[in-house]
Amino acid sequence: MKFIKELNPETIKMVERIYKQSKRHKVRQRAHCILLSFQGFSLVQLREIFQVSRKTMYNWIKAWSEKKLVGLYDEAGRGRKQIFSRQQKEEIRSWAKESPKNLKNLLGKVQKEWGIKASKDTIKRVLKSLSMSWRRLKKGVAGEPEPEEYQQKKQELERLQKLDILGEIDLRYFDETGFCLVPYIPYAWQDKGATVTLKSRQSQRLNLLGLLNRRNELYPYIFEGKITSQIVIAYLDEFSHKLTKKTVIVMDNASIHRSAALVDKCAAWQKKNLEIFWLPTYSPQLNLIEILWRFMKYQWLDVNAYQDWASLVNAVEQILKDFGTKYVINFA
Repeated sequence: MKFIKELNPETIKMVERIYKQSKRHKVRQRAHCILLSFQGFSLVQLREIFQVSRKTMYNWIKAWSEKKLVGLYDEAGRGRKQIFSRQQKEEIRSWAKESPKNLKNLLGKVQKEWGIKASKDTIKRVLKSLSMSWRRLKKGVAGEPEPEEYQQKKQELERLQKLDILGEIDLRYFDETGFCLVPYIPYAWQDKGATVTLKSRQSQRLNLLGLLNRRNELYPYIFEGKITSQIVIAYLDEFSHKLTKKTVIVMDNASIHRSAALVDKCAAWQKKNLEIFWLPTYSPQLNLIEILWRFMKYQWLDVNAYQDWASLVNAVEQILKDFGTKYVINFA
């Protein structure tokens, strides 16, 4: 049983296919071992290549000698028995959804309901086998838009977008955001065993108003202090003096965007070729400037920006300065 000596061309092709295409690592290993043995590799050499014991290597060769291709596969019933049944795994999935952050509660339920004492690692493996994964939660809006209003507004916005593409209007998306010394950077490349620590500290807030179109033309206003309806009015008023064509501003229904003072200004702005288009409620996905805020906070702001207040202000101002050239968003 030193070498596999008799392999016809058809069998070699089959073993090579199994070695290259099988989804099971152990099966690929055994197929590779048979091919190398046929080529004259000794048992000592094969043990060194596959890093297995003498007994394991003996069993591989013996299984091939007795069963040929079937011997490459494990027999049914071999291997460690599963702790949980399929029904129990589905119950674990539902418990994980009820308490997605805390596995301690789940472990307690498993032991109480079935008398099974399992580790966190075991539960994690079960959840992964159910196509669940541990990842960042996504923030959502507080409610849902009214369906009929949403469809009407969406269709109207699509019409305005076509006019913008044709150059008949300038369609601008408006919103505000803020920056402080609480870092937004969730992930970064780091050496294994060493964690980069970003200090999170209380600080004043750097606020930013923006009017953005699909051509990466941005009209920003950056300041420290509270964002009020009067600030928004003054900002839009100043922008209205710069218009050369009809401009439609898309904005959400925040209270400072719907104040009586702002609504009263609409008639005067219309005379200056500026109109307001209010989005349906709970529809931030329709406001393209939200994409800009995400890029700034999660991609463009470097780790060094959070060293101190001056670094943060300089970093934000530099991004705004280079937006449209160094920093560009493809809205296609």
